[in-house]
Amino acid sequence: MTSRTTTVLVGVASFFAGLVIPVANAQRASGPVKVVQLTGFVGVKDNAKGTLSVENGQLHFVHGKASSDVSASSIQDVVTAADSQRAVGGTIGLMSMAAPYGGGRVLSLFRTKIDTLTVQYRDADGGLHGAIFTMPVGTSEVIKKELVAQGAHSTSDKEPAAASAASSSTPNKEQKQ
Repeated sequence: MTSRTTTVLVGVASFFAGLVIPVANAQRASGPVKVVQLTGFVGVKDNAKGTLSVENGQLHFVHGKASSDVSASSIQDVVTAADSQRAVGGTIGLMSMAAPYGGGRVLSLFRTKIDTLTVQYRDADGGLHGAIFTMPVGTSEVIKKELVAQGAHSTSDKEPAAASAASSSTPNKEQKQ
């Protein structure tokens, strides 16, 4: 009985380790990252697949045979977030909605986790633009850190510190008597 319990515990532990290891590896990955550009870059179609990297002070997006670059110093804000998307999509996901009694809707419950990276930047003429990318879990923070290290600005890092400083400097107005 003890060996069976040990076997089950080892199996459960290795299952959870298998879930954690890819996330840890994704966070260390530097260099080109496979992404989907949802919208944003001029001359690039929406939902374009490509690779994103930070090189020589530039955010470099390669899609097909073309590429787009944005200078890190022109980036006014970089925001990262965690999100999810449908695991079954496209034609199969659309056709499954025709299943009787709403059976196809069950497929929409299966989701995969992704990271998003939103970049707000100014072009050479001073026009304000933005681009949104989706990528594997754990990679958006790495790209954000590389961009900030090379001169990009990020307001999301400053807001929590400013909010906590403002709340701690405000005196307690209610006093017990």
